[in-house]
Amino acid sequence: MQYRIEKDTMGKVNVPIDAYYGAQTQRSIENFQIAQDINKMPKEIIRAFAYLKKAAAITNYKAKV
Repeated sequence: MQYRIEKDTMGKVNVPIDAYYGAQTQRSIENFQIAQDINKMPKEIIRAFAYLKKAAAITNYKAKV
């Protein structure tokens, strides 16, 4: 498996190259058993987060921040 290096406040961590998440999620996967099914997140949850992020982006754009 190929990896990319992601950085956060705790340092560098290897993340699978095809993953859509970053360093903090990778640390969670490595350290907490509950995070082992990260690739099985329901599509409804992913869609809900997408709506939330879009709303935040629109609001920030309108607020010029």
